[in-house]
Order: sequence, then structure tokens, then C-alpha cells
Amino acid sequence: MDTGDDEGFGGTGFDEADEFDADALEEELRRAAAVLDPLPADLLQLAMDAYVLRDLDARIAELTFDSLVDAIPVRGAAEAPPRMLTFQAGGLTVDVEVTGDGLLGQVLPPQSARIEVLGGPAAVQPLTVDGMGRFASETPPTGPFALRLRTGEDVIVTQWLRA
Repeated sequence: MDTGDDEGFGGTGFDEADEFDADALEEELRRAAAVLDPLPADLLQLAMDAYVLRDLDARIAELTFDSLVDAIPVRGAAEAPPRMLTFQAGGLTVDVEVTGDGLLGQVLPPQSARIEVLGGPAAVQPLTVDGMGRFASETPPTGPFALRLRTGEDVIVTQWLRA
């Protein structure tokens, strides 16, 4: 029997055209939280450091040189010099040059390895290492990043750094 009530659900005014969009609401709430109650930078860094530890068997590569901290400033340089980083884990050394054009690096002693540039939970950029231990990426890191090296059975992870 038709009562002429097109509103459905007992006259609440809810019909199929007004379906609830949970994804849109979640996205709107995330944006509001980011503006009204942003995540503290220290907490974000701790979360990213903890994320690296998901490779529990990974050795941590120690940062032994960072040109932002350890280099002697050069007067009159026309443009910003590349950032030079050196990491060490046991007998393995990884030298990395970070520029606006990407990453260049070398694993010493030279060996086959798979390197992943980590930029957060979902962003993993794999790089290949040649026979001389060299690797390159044409995509510069845009925020916090770390490197994960897989050499045979070993997994080595660097600390997170800002590009």
C-alpha cells in the first residue's frame, strides 16, 4: 500500500541520493585535525623511526659524516653544494650525495645489493647497485628519508634524515 511518502525510512528524509560517504567524512576530519591539532614534529620523527624497526633483524647504519654538520663552509659558492652523507655498519660503508636532481651513492666494499629509498609508510623506491657498488636515483627525496640495504642475508637501515 502506497502512502505517498517518498522519504523512505519512516519519514526521516533519508533516501538513496543522500547516501552517507564515510570516506569523504574521514578525509574531511583528517584535514581538520591537521589544521586544528597538527602532529608534533618530534612525535612524527619517533613514529618514522619506529617504522624502520619493522625489520627487526636489520642492523642500523651509523651516520659518520653529514656535510651539513661536519663540512667546512666555502665562501662565495654560487649555488648550494650537494649534501654528502656517509653511513657505516660493521665493515660496510655507504656514501650518498643528495642533490636537487636526485641521489648518487656507492656501497663499499663493492658488492651486489638492493637499496630502497624510504620516504614514509607507503613510499619505497628501489635502486639497483652496479658491480662497482654505485647506485643513483633521478628522484630527489622531498622530505624525511632513510635507506634500506639488502646485501645477501643482511638488512641494513640508515637513520631518517630530512632532505
